[in-house]
Amino acid sequence: MRMYSELAPWFHLLTHPSDYTDEAAFVTRVVDDVVEGEARTLLELGSGGGNNASHLKARFECTLTDISPEMLALSKTLNPECKHLEGDMRTLRLDRTFDVVFIHDAISYLTTEEDLRAAIETAALHVRPGGVVILTPDATTEIFKPGTDHGGHDGEDGRSLRYLEWTHPLESPEATTYVMDYLIAARGPGEKFRIVHDRHTLGVFPEATWERLLADAGLDLVDTTVENPYELEQAAFVARRPT
Repeated sequence: MRMYSELAPWFHLLTHPSDYTDEAAFVTRVVDDVVEGEARTLLELGSGGGNNASHLKARFECTLTDISPEMLALSKTLNPECKHLEGDMRTLRLDRTFDVVFIHDAISYLTTEEDLRAAIETAALHVRPGGVVILTPDATTEIFKPGTDHGGHDGEDGRSLRYLEWTHPLESPEATTYVMDYLIAARGPGEKFRIVHDRHTLGVFPEATWERLLADAGLDLVDTTVENPYELEQAAFVARRPT
């Protein structure tokens, strides 16, 4: 996907760190509501450009991992005080545990139940007893909606980017993948517009599948009273490792 490789230096103009204030605050409130004991360390799997971490680092000592070296390089410009590691959330093994393991929408790029199981097992292996795992995929089968969106930002360096996002309908009620097309227009100072088409294939699974895989990984699903400001736009699963 070009968004996370050749276009990675432009990513903060597609989705700016300031757009993530509410999501990061939701994660922090959930941790406070659910964790047993003190929570100081956080592992984010699929941390991308570091947008959530730019807020979470005020509260947690953050270790950020991603499969894209280009996105990690971008995150380092935003979060130089955080530890960055290149790795795949399905196979990463750090030989340590954290108070919190968080996976944002990067988990939506896992398109098979086998891959989803592997990522959840990675999260379970890296959270301490009494610690919290928070997963926020873009959608489950129950809340998935096709549609369009648009946005973008102007940078202080004179660069500008705008995008159109098109989420296509599921091919069938039983489908476990869907397609999103991005049309991205970017321009640097004195440059002509650059038009890029980028197609993303994402996974979508029933809530019951997520819950079963969390249980299979030895995690206890937890109900939280914390209100998700994006409840209609994303799913949220909160689990705790038994003590």
